[in-house]
Amino acid sequence: MTGDEPFGDDGFDVELLEEELRQAAAILDPVPAQLRQIAVEAFALHDLDARIAELTFDSVVDAIPVRGATDVPRMLTFRAGEVTVDVEVTAQGLMGQVLPPQQARIEVLGGPQTATPVVADDMGRFTSSAPPNGPFALRLRTGGEVVVTEWLRA
Repeated sequence: MTGDEPFGDDGFDVELLEEELRQAAAILDPVPAQLRQIAVEAFALHDLDARIAELTFDSVVDAIPVRGATDVPRMLTFRAGEVTVDVEVTAQGLMGQVLPPQQARIEVLGGPQTATPVVADDMGRFTSSAPPNGPFALRLRTGGEVVVTEWLRA
């Protein structure tokens, strides 16, 4: 078979068989509506022109634990070129700073939920009183640039 022929060695129409299998799967094992919605919203969050900010520090992995310390905030550092974002994650929410200091519009992305917008002041500082539940990422808009952090689990 050269790939141009619709029939396999046994005389089956491979494309027709594939389409029939797709239809059977859609009837017998359909994709749940909630999962389809999550997939659509995840794609909508995709910024083709955004730079990805890599996680360069995570206190869960990189910090030395302090004996007896409980409810310690999680410290994260992301970097995309010259832009650095330091974030403290607590049960009360997020607090962070964009460096070099600059105004920015920041969205806390949380999966299928809508993005929670916050604004960084002239010093690059921002807070969000909504603690992330489950996977989250940050989308920063500074001037004409868009930076999106890696997704992490809270």
